[in-house]
Amino acid sequence: MAAEFEGLAAIVTGGASGIGAATVQRLLESGAKVAVLDLRPEQAPAGAVGIRCDVGDSDSVRSAVAEAARVLGGIDVVVNNAGIGAQGDVAANDDDEWARVLNVNVLSVARVSREALPYLRESAHAAIVNTSSIAAAAGLPERVLYSASKGAIRSMTLAMAADHIREGIRVNCVSPGTANTPWIGGLLSKAADPEAERTALNARQPHGRMVEPEEVAEAICYLASPRNKSTAGVCLAVDGGMDGLRLRPVGE
Repeated sequence: MAAEFEGLAAIVTGGASGIGAATVQRLLESGAKVAVLDLRPEQAPAGAVGIRCDVGDSDSVRSAVAEAARVLGGIDVVVNNAGIGAQGDVAANDDDEWARVLNVNVLSVARVSREALPYLRESAHAAIVNTSSIAAAAGLPERVLYSASKGAIRSMTLAMAADHIREGIRVNCVSPGTANTPWIGGLLSKAADPEAERTALNARQPHGRMVEPEEVAEAICYLASPRNKSTAGVCLAVDGGMDGLRLRPVGE
């Protein structure tokens, strides 16, 4: 694999599991120095620097980003991947839960990005990649709060890209379909019929299966790569065609 990130330093929030961990692994394999900002830094992939960070707390983010920059010798790439899930219709969650989810999923992107900006401005290959979701573009049942948070990230990505493109900082996002992550595994374990629920989630993607974390990691690294200097303000779908395809039911 070409060392396209050789000499570059990256921070990945939520990098200890799922899509974040797969992204960390891909960056490491491509020559990057990587810091994982996570509540469980001890679970960071081997070769990465684990730094404890609560993305829902400004002081924690400020300290973690500064420590990452010190250890790595700067910051060239920011992957805002940390997030939490939420279920239910518009009446299912109270104000406190709305505030909690938006704080972790949305405000964290602002916190981490603003702390990293001074370092990114010093980089010749600066990039920010945010993790949105198919839920930002498609109406999914029982996902109102989660969809609101991911829709905000998609809009933020465009606004951030406009603000910083002339500083040489490219901002993009990925939009995964239903991904085969530990969070989905937890949902399946609580289902009345886990296998039936897994079958339904697989079928929701036109290509017939859930998206693998490694596939999303490839997209994140494409957007962050110094080889893609003209890619900015893009929301790249990794969803097996869920956003754009309208297939006939099987058998028609």
